[in-house]
Amino acid sequence: MKNMKNLLPNISAKLTVSLFLIGGMIFGLSWIMKSSTDKNVEESNKANTAVNVETESVKTDGEDKSKEAYVMPVYDNWETFTTKDGLPSDKAFCVRVDGDRVWVGTKAGLALYENNTWRTFTEEDGLVHHGVLGIDISPVTGDVWVATLGGLSKYSAGKFDNYTQFNSGMLNDVIYQVTCVGKDVWMATGGGAGKLDTYTGEWEIFNEQNAPMHEPWTYGVTAGDGKVYIAAWGGGVIEYNSSTKSYRDYVDPDGQMELDVFPDDGVVHDITSGVSFADHILWVATYFGLSRYDGLHWNGYFDHDSGLISNFINFVHANGPAAWMCTDKGMSSFDGKRWITYTKNENSAGGEVIITEGDKVIKEKVATSISHNFVLGVDFQDDVIWVATSKGVSRGVARKTNSSTKPQL
Repeated sequence: MKNMKNLLPNISAKLTVSLFLIGGMIFGLSWIMKSSTDKNVEESNKANTAVNVETESVKTDGEDKSKEAYVMPVYDNWETFTTKDGLPSDKAFCVRVDGDRVWVGTKAGLALYENNTWRTFTEEDGLVHHGVLGIDISPVTGDVWVATLGGLSKYSAGKFDNYTQFNSGMLNDVIYQVTCVGKDVWMATGGGAGKLDTYTGEWEIFNEQNAPMHEPWTYGVTAGDGKVYIAAWGGGVIEYNSSTKSYRDYVDPDGQMELDVFPDDGVVHDITSGVSFADHILWVATYFGLSRYDGLHWNGYFDHDSGLISNFINFVHANGPAAWMCTDKGMSSFDGKRWITYTKNENSAGGEVIITEGDKVIKEKVATSISHNFVLGVDFQDDVIWVATSKGVSRGVARKTNSSTKPQL
């Protein structure tokens, strides 16, 4: 799922499943990165969210009460970081906020932004592999877990501990995403999903032999409300109930490759590239559109009937009631009602913000933008958004809700 074109499937490969699978088998190409996990992580992320909240007065039984209304922000004043600023590579695969620190996974190592300075970690520093695809932070210990093309690394107390197929219960050394769920560390790999209990050191594996997966390749994992959701390449989404140890799979009911014959009947496609869970909502990214599941109803969204900029979604990250979709043509966000999309001009630093609500569309030209339209990761730090792209990492700031420059529908 990465560009870079050494890592992501060629865009033309969208036309056939066979090319996708061949690309995944040969190059370990498609993945999506990291997303928020269990309830503790969700609550922690809410403290570091870029969500704006307006308070409006509501009169009930003659008594004034205040009600908080969610407002999805518009980001601008973008700043971009590249190798000129200290990144080890402009090909950034993922980004993860860790309090005042920001971790970035790149083609040439793990980068840390702290005190306005970039620092790089590679194999010479103990990292298991320089190709970093996913990052997450343990809500229990604060350790940094790093998914790479050559194994899993844990960064703790200034040193790395590494896990591979040769020294642990790892399924596969190509790890597309790592997600911390309490004391457990889940990973999506080229050989299935895996779980490490950091207290006992015990490993569990989840693949086509013991779970309802049609293929062993998994590209994303998220958790919430006592369940773990796994994006299985060609197999839709696998739901694992942590209490009952039981499975349920969600696949495209009509089984069509390029068409959604019956809208809102389930996952829009079996080629899933990522999952993210927050506020009791599961978001599913595919290479053919987006799905949203509230536990009862599925909704599908496509570039031809919504504000989604592209059906080819590399990564999805839920933050509160909204989700951000990283695609090959820019980044779109959606809160169930309004879409906000960010794109970059090809030959300038500027770009466009597109706000869509129903049939109403506002397009605003802006002086600064994300660094590239091939977007691979996103995370939030208070009112700041960080975006990983194939040509650098961008940082934007949320507009104030009362700003006169904010587009209105």
